[in-house]
Amino acid sequence: MIAAKARFRNAKKLQKIAGYRVPDFAFNGAFMDILVSSLDYDSLDRNLRSQIILFYKDFLECNCKGSPQCGCPERKFALKILEFRQLGLDHRQISEVLLDDYGVEIYPADILSFLEESVHTLEAIRDVARIEGKDALLQKTVAVICEIEGK
Repeated sequence: MIAAKARFRNAKKLQKIAGYRVPDFAFNGAFMDILVSSLDYDSLDRNLRSQIILFYKDFLECNCKGSPQCGCPERKFALKILEFRQLGLDHRQISEVLLDDYGVEIYPADILSFLEESVHTLEAIRDVARIEGKDALLQKTVAVICEIEGK
């Protein structure tokens, strides 16, 4: 999954503040637990604090009992990338936005691969919807494929 490739750029800063090793993968269970439970937000600089708060708000907030280890953060991250693509951003621009807004580094090539995989999955759904006569699903899938492909 694409979330497994996302790294938090300022993990070393968090490590100094927390006083112990902080994983740099943004969707690592230990990293997410630190953000949810033990981080002193007042000791962060303004930019880092805003990135972490936005990361928390957009990816970690959910009502699952197992949060943040429930899988919702990873799904929300994947959806956010798809949303950025649907807004017309290319894979390089998506990478830049993720770094600026959330402090998350991910290679543009990884984003491009994820988008291609998403289109292939949607094409399979489209084909099944056509076979099963699910016209609403078929039309919606075709529309999303076009948005991801930039058509």
